[in-house]
Amino acid sequence: MSDDYLLLTLLVSGLCTFLIRLSFIAGERWLPRSERLHALLRYVPMSVLAALVAPELLMRDGVAHAAADNLRLWAGLLAIFVAYLSRSVMATIAAGMTALWLLQWLQQ
Repeated sequence: MSDDYLLLTLLVSGLCTFLIRLSFIAGERWLPRSERLHALLRYVPMSVLAALVAPELLMRDGVAHAAADNLRLWAGLLAIFVAYLSRSVMATIAAGMTALWLLQWLQQ
């Protein structure tokens, strides 16, 4: 792939991302202002995060892997538990990463 093609791809992707975000800002006056919509929009960040994290926890080499030897899954479950108890992003990240590193170290 040439450098020009890569640069064009990055520019077009950036422009599309910008236009998608702008559409919600500029189009706010046409969106309904209902309480139900606002209640539903509260769950968008959590669902996006789950969609980003779940494949890392449940897949290995493109194949579903939810077995007992899946260390990422165990570390993720611990992080979910810490998040539930502490409601702290930093505590969740620290617990999950520490658990993953510790489990990987113990497995060696």
